[in-house]
Amino acid sequence: MTDFKGLVAHFLDLIALIVPLIFALTIVVLSWGIIKAWIINSGDETSVQEGKNMALVGVIALVCMVGIWGILNLLQNAIFPGSF
Repeated sequence: MTDFKGLVAHFLDLIALIVPLIFALTIVVLSWGIIKAWIINSGDETSVQEGKNMALVGVIALVCMVGIWGILNLLQNAIFPGSF
């Protein structure tokens, strides 16, 4: 990295690695919460309700993350076409 362009490219590569990890972690936490609520503690009504709430929050979080990711990709392609 001898110039600013190399530094920016390094940070973009780092971000490209982190974003899929965040998506995967979100899906794993969402899945574990649902499994814990509906399979492990299926007889407890409060636990099932907590599982429903966790599923709703998880789905909303994933939709927001995908939406923001898509908007940023559209902006990146509009501002810097073909450069990344």
